[in-house]
Amino acid sequence: MFKPLHNYILLERIEEENKTAGGIIIPDNAKEKPVRGRVIATGDGIYDNGQKIPVTVKPNDIVLFAKWASSANEVKIDGKDYVLIKESDILGIL
Repeated sequence: MFKPLHNYILLERIEEENKTAGGIIIPDNAKEKPVRGRVIATGDGIYDNGQKIPVTVKPNDIVLFAKWASSANEVKIDGKDYVLIKESDILGIL
């Protein structure tokens, strides 16, 4: 399995509901990429002034991440799509 380095987090996107509250079905080409994801793997953290700062999230956490995250990289591992992102672009744990 893939092991991210430093403060990088490997996420699997969680698809949003394709129907509005009123029951209208949203076509695939009108949907935005989801900003929620499940943590698959994490790096060990970073060093700051010689002190190790571990990552806050752990595997299986559901997180909300920045829609236009500067560090987000789409990657394909074993035929599956993932997002590799810095922990600083994660907004919170759901």
